[in-house]
Order: sequence, then C-alpha cells, then structure tokens
Amino acid sequence: MSKTTIIMTQEALLNSWSLESSSLWTEENPAAGHCGATALVVNDIMGGDILKTRFEGLWHFYNRIDDKIVDFTKSQFSALPTYDNIISNRIEAFEDTNEAQYNFLKSALVCWL
Repeated sequence: MSKTTIIMTQEALLNSWSLESSSLWTEENPAAGHCGATALVVNDIMGGDILKTRFEGLWHFYNRIDDKIVDFTKSQFSALPTYDNIISNRIEAFEDTNEAQYNFLKSALVCWL
C-alpha cells in the first residue's frame, strides 16, 4: 500500500464518515466511534488483516495491509494508542458497529474511491 493510497483513502473516509456510520461522529471529531466499521470496510476493499489493541478500556480496531499497520481512525484520540497488533476478525470488529452503519460506510466510501 503506497503512501498516496493511504492519503486518498483517509480523505475518502473523512468524506464518508457521518452520523449514519457512527452515533459518536461530530464535525470536530469525525473519526469518533468508527474503528470497527472502518476496519471492516478497509478489509473488504484492500484485504489484509483486522487487528486490535486495548485502549482506554475498550478494543480499538485497525488494519494491517501489505505488512503495514494502518489506523485510519487514530485521529479520534487525543493520544495515540500503543499498538499490540493482536490478530482480530470480522466477528469481533462487528461487535463495535452494526450492519446499518457498516453498509452505509461501505457504500459511501466506494463512491469516494
């Protein structure tokens, strides 16, 4: 995954995240509450692995693509997580979202990419 692809995907996600994809979304913190849905959708589109780390008492989900750790939702936090890079799966990531939010985000992201 190239740096350009990461930047383009981050911009597309920023344009795709909304209250429809996370009830925690705000204009000031658009990534809030999006880690599970984002990790799932990125996994759908780009492959790789879904990883997790414990942060602020909750599981935080992100991706590994082409051996690169990519956390598209890290901007939701005031401090960066310490990544444990624990292999996760779609079932666990879906515990952080719901099907409606996931489907909305996937549809919106595909329009931007």
